[in-house]
Amino acid sequence: MFGILAKFFRFSGRENGNKFKLSIVIGLIEALASAMKIPAIMYILIGLLSGKPTGKYIGGSVAIMVLAIVVDVICKRYSTVLQTEGGYNASAFMRIKIAEHLRYLPMGYFNSNSIGEISSITTNTMEILGDVAARVVMLTMQGILETSMIILMLFIFDWRIGLIAAAGVLIFFGVNSVMQNAGKKDSEQKVVCDTELVNQIMEYLQGISEVKSYNLLGKQAKRLNDANEACEKINTKMEMLFVPYHFLQSVITKITGAVIVACSAYFYINGTMSAVYAIGMTISAFMLYASLECAGNYSSLLHVVSVCVDKANAILELDTMDIDGKEIQPENYDIRLSNVSFSYDKRKIIDDISLSIPQKTTTAIVGPSGGGKSTLCNLIARFWDVDSGEVTLGGVNVKDYSMNSLMSNFSFVFQSVYLFADTIENNIKFGRQDASHEEVVEAAKKACCHDFISKLPNGYDTVIGEGGATLSGGEKQRISIARAIMKDAPIVILDEATANVDPENEKDLMDAVDALTKEKTIIMIAHRLKTVRHADQIVVVDKGRIVQQGTHEKLMKQEGIYKRFVDARQQAVSWKLSH
Repeated sequence: MFGILAKFFRFSGRENGNKFKLSIVIGLIEALASAMKIPAIMYILIGLLSGKPTGKYIGGSVAIMVLAIVVDVICKRYSTVLQTEGGYNASAFMRIKIAEHLRYLPMGYFNSNSIGEISSITTNTMEILGDVAARVVMLTMQGILETSMIILMLFIFDWRIGLIAAAGVLIFFGVNSVMQNAGKKDSEQKVVCDTELVNQIMEYLQGISEVKSYNLLGKQAKRLNDANEACEKINTKMEMLFVPYHFLQSVITKITGAVIVACSAYFYINGTMSAVYAIGMTISAFMLYASLECAGNYSSLLHVVSVCVDKANAILELDTMDIDGKEIQPENYDIRLSNVSFSYDKRKIIDDISLSIPQKTTTAIVGPSGGGKSTLCNLIARFWDVDSGEVTLGGVNVKDYSMNSLMSNFSFVFQSVYLFADTIENNIKFGRQDASHEEVVEAAKKACCHDFISKLPNGYDTVIGEGGATLSGGEKQRISIARAIMKDAPIVILDEATANVDPENEKDLMDAVDALTKEKTIIMIAHRLKTVRHADQIVVVDKGRIVQQGTHEKLMKQEGIYKRFVDARQQAVSWKLSH
């Protein structure tokens, strides 16, 4: 139990951990105030049984009670505020910390872990740690503190009764420890089921168009229902598992209370305890374990807290790609790959590739699907790290750059564009956060998207749907290009940026690409002949190797993949529908 509490405090961070520790100190004062009820009871009993005027005894007892209640209320207020602030701040801080950490992880992590699982950690797990965990931890601690203070008071008045109470607490914690171990496996399973449920919900929503198109409603709904039922079953199982232990803990506290009453009576009868103390101990027996029982019930959730902390820490402990990176400004923007190899899931994707890309030149990468074109670009931009060889920018290994300084040199336009659920202006401003409205408009004009933006209901202040769902493919592409123009990076990577554009928008998009790529180092993956034939060099990649390299004219003189690619495209263009 105490190990889990310490783990939670460490996880919360120094500032929030200090809030929890201060809350415990305040809780200790609160517990002491609560324990003062025993001396108050004793004081009034002395007055009642002494035969002396009881006025001052009653007044003194009431004064002690009022003081204890005032201190208790004040302490409880400040303790609750600290717990709430600490819990929610810790949750918010760790969400940001995890998000930042994810930014520096290799892309392979996201390929092998579902978005649902990652989302579950940053939402469900953090919510549990921010809300439930803080309350569980602090209520458990408060129950332990209050019981400890009351036992201390009992020791002061009669050490024998104090020992009996302490023995009851030890037996209580023995049962609690067994309960913790019994619930460990189910606690882990609960977190797994919660993650799977989020995963299924995300998958269902993301694939809703396919679900409808292929009439998969029943199948997908069943998977979602199965995940929901699994969560329901494990939650029910955990509750049923803990019921006998909660009952046994309650029995232990009640029996210990009864033993204290019986022993107090016995000690009074044999003359070793006064009537005042005997009655006081009897009353104390009924108030002794109320807080401890509450703590015991809440402590059953501590292993859930522990598992949640472990899941969050598992991400934070992953090795990032920016451990020793430095802020470097390259002397030039020449890119060189030297004997680069890369494998994913033991499958070789890039096999001993060497390539030189001089600054302010255009390099087109073509080849069959699955040949390694996109992976090659990802290695250049260090979305992944090479297994062997090296990639350099300006003569410096990309691993020597900090991620921020490396990324400042690259702009990307992908085939699949992601736009955030925000205004169009803010989406363009992702390229440069401090840009003025006039600069945004200028970038949009260069990207050939100003006209259609101006026709929208709120112009640049139009909020677009998540992922840019309210825009066409060509419109999203041009906004993405405007974003890249705004960034004005010296190197531009175009990953099949024009692949899915309709003919009506093609000219606008190509004009936008031209505006983006002026005086830049261009690396493009393309299938369209007109986008590659004027490149300074064309690199043909197949099965992870460079099989051809040269200008369009040079490669057309060679029998190989490129010539077959061009001939097939020209033949397709020449096709006409017969009547």
